[in-house]
Amino acid sequence: MVSGFPESEARLSWGRVHRARHRIARPSSPEAAMAALARRGELSVLPFGLGRSYGDSCLNPDGLLIATRGLDRLLAFDPARGILRAESGVSLADLLDTVVGRPAPDGGVWFLPVSPGTRFVTVGGAIANDVHGKNHERAGSFGRHVRAFGLLRSDGRILRCAPEENAELFAATIGGLGLTGLILEAELQLVSVPSLRLETEDIRFADLEGFYRLAAESKDWAYTVAWVDCLARGRALGRGVFSRARHLAGSRESVRPPGPPRLSIPLDPPYSPLNPLSLRLFNALLFHRLGPGGRRSAIRPYPAVFYPLDSIGAWNRLYGPRGFWQYQCVVPPDGAPRTIARLLETIAGSGEGSFLAVLKTMGDVPSPGLLSFPMAGTTLALDFPNRGAATLELLARLDRIVLEAGGRLYPAKDGRMPADVFRAGYPNWQRFADHVDPAFSSAFWRRVGNLDGRISPRRGTR
Repeated sequence: MVSGFPESEARLSWGRVHRARHRIARPSSPEAAMAALARRGELSVLPFGLGRSYGDSCLNPDGLLIATRGLDRLLAFDPARGILRAESGVSLADLLDTVVGRPAPDGGVWFLPVSPGTRFVTVGGAIANDVHGKNHERAGSFGRHVRAFGLLRSDGRILRCAPEENAELFAATIGGLGLTGLILEAELQLVSVPSLRLETEDIRFADLEGFYRLAAESKDWAYTVAWVDCLARGRALGRGVFSRARHLAGSRESVRPPGPPRLSIPLDPPYSPLNPLSLRLFNALLFHRLGPGGRRSAIRPYPAVFYPLDSIGAWNRLYGPRGFWQYQCVVPPDGAPRTIARLLETIAGSGEGSFLAVLKTMGDVPSPGLLSFPMAGTTLALDFPNRGAATLELLARLDRIVLEAGGRLYPAKDGRMPADVFRAGYPNWQRFADHVDPAFSSAFWRRVGNLDGRISPRRGTR
């Protein structure tokens, strides 16, 4: 036992490349969280929600993780204004089960203002990573809809943070990767939508120019995203399927919250079934699935639009025992088509294709956080099976293209970003560092924030 905590346990990040041992505290109340933080001794600390961060930003090797899922109470909901107050361990799935869909005064129903591609994210995790969704061009990031939160610092203080109160700490915590303290509870603003059913269209496009044309034509659609065939080259470079959706007006048909995954991967396969041959077949099937017309319209319930991967439990195991690297970048609008083309050409030429290749334009709605990833431009997100040095060399080549364009990488998806790449993409990093709690640390922060030796691997102190 160390400081009253059990023997260390191994934790994997979602990409399954990074594994580290930690002491783990599992508080079931704010008081228990305060007690765990007070008895940390020499251990550095990091909050841990549902573990959906792909790289090492959710790991604190040889330190203490404060698992927040026991902080799971819905504290208050104002149905007239759509204001919700909940503890930080409440998941988006919990909110979908309990609050989303309740009537709003304007005749609509309350809905999440922003949702990432999985509902298995805690409220605290959504704030700490300032997640974004398919409606970024209109709604911005999750942090824009956070009214306030209570932040527990290692000195025992609980600070109320809001745009008008402890404003700098508020900005540092949104997108701050859990390094400024432990969020105990948060107040969120929901949005009213016409219904929980959505009008959707899937449209095949032949090249990258086709993607940008559809993005420009889809301003009346709240949610847009595209799958892109990262193996296509030449005239077909950037071909894919563009998906757009908007809430259906006038529908009073109820939509049941999504249940547990219909299928789950129970064990790690000895090798990954996701290989170059299966990738080429998968991409061909996905590109041609819309038939000769290349377009399909449908009315769908919200779980099918927002959370398709949640229907497969532990899908990350499909990448085999070596795991995978997630890579997500965003590049500014000026020159974005040229930069995205260079990225796709580099990927196609490497033979290191990605099964999940997502392309999306992002809006100019500013994010409130000092380390928030979203910015105006185009974002490309990919999953690469971990093939060792060859994969890492490819990612380093992609880094150089992104940096040259003035873009950045997403820390929540990252597990190997060099410190210089991080600092170039996040010019506010030093301002952020001033608000990092002295007792809090992570593998990510020790990797990108320790160039001057101010961060101790054990205590996280500066």
